[in-house]
Amino acid sequence: MTHAPLFLVAGATGTVGRPLVHRLLADGHRVRALTRNPDKADLPKGAEVVAGDLSDAASLTEAFEGVSAAHLIGFDGADYAPLANGAEIVDLARRSGVRQVTVLRGGFDKNPLEKALEASDLAWTFLTPVEFMANTLEWAPSIRDEGVVRAAFPDVKSAMIHEADIADVAAVALTHDGHAGQDYWLTGPEALTTREQVRVIGEVLGRDIRYVELTTDEVVAQWRAEGYTEEDIAFFLAVRTDPPEAGYTPLPTVEQVTGRPPRTFAQWVRDHAASFGGP
Repeated sequence: MTHAPLFLVAGATGTVGRPLVHRLLADGHRVRALTRNPDKADLPKGAEVVAGDLSDAASLTEAFEGVSAAHLIGFDGADYAPLANGAEIVDLARRSGVRQVTVLRGGFDKNPLEKALEASDLAWTFLTPVEFMANTLEWAPSIRDEGVVRAAFPDVKSAMIHEADIADVAAVALTHDGHAGQDYWLTGPEALTTREQVRVIGEVLGRDIRYVELTTDEVVAQWRAEGYTEEDIAFFLAVRTDPPEAGYTPLPTVEQVTGRPPRTFAQWVRDHAASFGGP
């Protein structure tokens, strides 16, 4: 008896991993969900939840057993540093019989996992989102408590993407031919400024959300207080003061891959209204 293909989803409780697990299950696929804490995963019954840590290849042996295709992330979910053991992961995947891999990229420079995949005979697809819509969740406490967003750089545009769209692209790349060797840059359907994002949140919630502009010095002090390194802060400033064109240019990739337009930011806010104190 031949079993249906088994799909491994790393970072299964993460921003992209969780909707990918749901998408694959909804499409009738067998899913093994990899997470550091299976007891806290809260994933659908149909998923086989296993423990493992991408930064420790030795912990992944059982997770990869019998897997046909895998969704990986190119960075450590704890501190977002690029995974240093990419070659080990790729070697384990090959020996386990994996033939197809998608990778959620955490930056624009190739990391060891991506380089190892490029040098392998595996079919790989890289997913490069310009910015998650979920980043606006950092405003949720002040919106709930005060009806206020405090943020710098009010007029910087971002073509940010709904995480479910990233998951949908990953699902297609994992389950269909024709996507090997592609680096898909993923955006939403519109480029919105910070000020416009606040306006959309208010419109969806039916509340007046006030925007308070922070100075550069104020936001840098805030990042330092949150524990970001000077290197991180320099990167954040560069992206916001001189953003690359790719960051604010909507692309047709999601529709080309999935056959439907990407979700709007208003849709994302409706999906997460409860986080902002909405219904």
